[in-house]
Amino acid sequence: MSTTFSNMGLLAAGLATAAVAVPCALAQPAGGTWPARPIRLIVPNAPAGLADITARMVGARLGEVLGQPLIIDNRPGAGGTIGTGAAVKAAPDGYTLLAVFDSHATNPHLFKNIGYDTVNDLAPISLLVRGPLVLVVHPGVPAKTVKDLLAIARAKPGVLNNAIVGPGSPARLLVELLELTAKVEVTQIPYKGASGALADLIGGQVDAMFATVPSISGHWKAGKLRAIAVTSEKRSPALPGVPTMNETLPGFEAESWVALLAPARTPAEIIARLHAETVKILAQPDMRERLGEQGLEAVGSTPAQADKWIRVQIERWGRVIREQKIVIE
Repeated sequence: MSTTFSNMGLLAAGLATAAVAVPCALAQPAGGTWPARPIRLIVPNAPAGLADITARMVGARLGEVLGQPLIIDNRPGAGGTIGTGAAVKAAPDGYTLLAVFDSHATNPHLFKNIGYDTVNDLAPISLLVRGPLVLVVHPGVPAKTVKDLLAIARAKPGVLNNAIVGPGSPARLLVELLELTAKVEVTQIPYKGASGALADLIGGQVDAMFATVPSISGHWKAGKLRAIAVTSEKRSPALPGVPTMNETLPGFEAESWVALLAPARTPAEIIARLHAETVKILAQPDMRERLGEQGLEAVGSTPAQADKWIRVQIERWGRVIREQKIVIE
């Protein structure tokens, strides 16, 4: 089972850099100059999560260069399908964009009818960022390492309460993997968003969770949470001294990611303009530094590369879900 997740966040070499330059002098779509009014950027997840943080950082600068503000529209629920469905139904005129999170690739396998085609109803613009998840615990939990945590779980099956965000998120699937690989049993406590889960974790209502680095970084530095391990192949510079999961459980690896999309049939010249500006923003040294401080790698892929990334993730996660018979309860 662990091999299924091995190198989950990695694709072909070169994806992390923009592949082609897109001319900035683009023909305007029929109907006048674009953009002529504010652009809505739907985030199908709650505030403070990876998609929300990334969307706000990139969106602020994208709005500056486009001359119109990007308004963040958080629409959490149903694993991200509610917000994604709203984007799919929006007019393909360049005034609605979508920032998707990892669950985008698992939802087609978990929901019987999500109401849209994950691949064909959306047009990729760019893969924005990727980065590891981190296993964190409340300071009151007497565990400083993965081995310590596993010892507690084995001594008293089910005693550890683990927060999970989204029915098909990597955070949830990593808990499943932990149980299967380490032969332990924990109690899973579901939350609609990262903010609620983190609030309860900090408050001691739950014991542990897999979360993104940016969502826990401030709490970790303040001593409100203890970082046990990161899920990337190598240790993260953003969390110095924190080991990887695969140092204890070989092959236990995964990465989170965020991609920028638009409704299908959005004019090609708008997609090209958005891609060109997004890649420039992600290549800015201060932007890369800010993202790096939160354990994130700025990617800036082409639309074709983003499309391939999403298709690979859908296939890979689908295989995991089928093999482990994971269902939404």
